[in-house]
Amino acid sequence: MIKFFEYNWQVRDEWFEWCNELSSDDLVKERTGGVGSILYTLFHIIDVEYSWLRGIRGMDDVIVQYTEYNSLGKVKLLSDQYRKEFNSFLKSGLEEIKDEKIKVAWDNELYTVDEILHHIVAHEIHHIGQLSVWARELGKSPVSANFIGRKITSTMDF
Repeated sequence: MIKFFEYNWQVRDEWFEWCNELSSDDLVKERTGGVGSILYTLFHIIDVEYSWLRGIRGMDDVIVQYTEYNSLGKVKLLSDQYRKEFNSFLKSGLEEIKDEKIKVAWDNELYTVDEILHHIVAHEIHHIGQLSVWARELGKSPVSANFIGRKITSTMDF
């Protein structure tokens, strides 16, 4: 599973690089579909990942305000900060807890850690697809979504 997190993080970083070529107006322009704008989509991906990972660890959700992270640089810093916080957790012994049931504050259902991890990965891939559509609408080539050919360094897979 960690390989898919590393894949998502690698693709996300490539989208941040891709976004450097856009104007601020293009980054925040409301678009059809998805959650709104390119910048807000990146923020949303990070926020959702962080909330679910905190839930797995039994931590309270942290409400992050988009208005405080309203530039590409700030969203990238948030991504890097959250990634550092959870990188070692994701690489340490998830096998032992993957069947544990988790309840998060924003949902009444119980989910296994394994279900949540799969949801996080699928959620980001879904939104990366939306970014790809918007890239084409802007007349630009999107970041490659290929898993094959990427240098994913993790050897942990469960």
